[in-house]
Amino acid sequence: MTLATSGLHHVTAIAGNPQANADFYLRSLGLRLVKTTVNFDAPDVYHLYYGDEQGQPGTLLTFFPFGKVAPGIHGNGQATRTAFSVPAASIGWWRDHLRALGTEVSEIAERDGEAALTFHDPDGLELALVAHPQGDPRAPWDNGIIPAGHGVRGLHSVTLSTGDEGGTIAMLAELGLRAESQDGNRLRFAAGEGGPGALVDVLVDPRAPQGLVAGGTVHHVAWRAPDEQTQLRWRQELVERGAQVTEVRDRQYFRSIYFREPGGTLLEIATDEPGFAIDEPLLELGRALKLPPWLEPTREQIQAKLASLSLPDENNPGFAERETA
Repeated sequence: MTLATSGLHHVTAIAGNPQANADFYLRSLGLRLVKTTVNFDAPDVYHLYYGDEQGQPGTLLTFFPFGKVAPGIHGNGQATRTAFSVPAASIGWWRDHLRALGTEVSEIAERDGEAALTFHDPDGLELALVAHPQGDPRAPWDNGIIPAGHGVRGLHSVTLSTGDEGGTIAMLAELGLRAESQDGNRLRFAAGEGGPGALVDVLVDPRAPQGLVAGGTVHHVAWRAPDEQTQLRWRQELVERGAQVTEVRDRQYFRSIYFREPGGTLLEIATDEPGFAIDEPLLELGRALKLPPWLEPTREQIQAKLASLSLPDENNPGFAERETA
């Protein structure tokens, strides 16, 4: 490929109850709800975006919370772990904080010079908090819920599970990622300048079960493209190399193309532009249900099908409640 991504754009997963999802990511992890919208392909389901203050690419974990949903199967053909970046001195604080909230958390593990905690969200999605030895210059979302000095800085990495080592590695190379290290059957690749937000681990196990995307699993992993022109060039190159790539899809806050890597994981290339402040002020991100123009005529019907959400007021550390939808 003549193009190369600079890192992760976002990770999208499947959840069950939207209130439980929001409670965990806003209160337990202290992320910001940067957009409350719907799944454009199934508008009776929320699409909730969590990230930093502005919802910058590389900080975003998003969810389709379907309400009642069968649990998925973690296995090959999926991203099986999503990791966030936190300060090195905060790992112990996070362990104690999550345990105090009743979340089962692993002991601190060391690998490749990094310290990590592993745990699961209410739907069983595997998560990690990782402290990179070189630090992370990104600013946390300072909302009074999690002390800013301990706050999540953004995505750190994803782990792709595959039974097709050669195929998955070849696709990562086509996206411009380079091999960094290997620890047994776990291989690390980096995009751009590397470091938190630009890393992917490939876990190779041909004997592992095939994953099933449903509750508590990742739906897709998105990589960054700076603009639409670059995305179109990328799409052309992927098609020329034999990949089955969708047409460009308008996601309102970015443009997307989708394709599967040979190991089965659904990947996306998403543009950095235009961002989440195009339809509401920065200070009000996530506070109201936002719909794209083509869904506005059916707003009343859509809202009738969505459960109301009780969300903490970012301007009040005492968790004053506000309703959305």
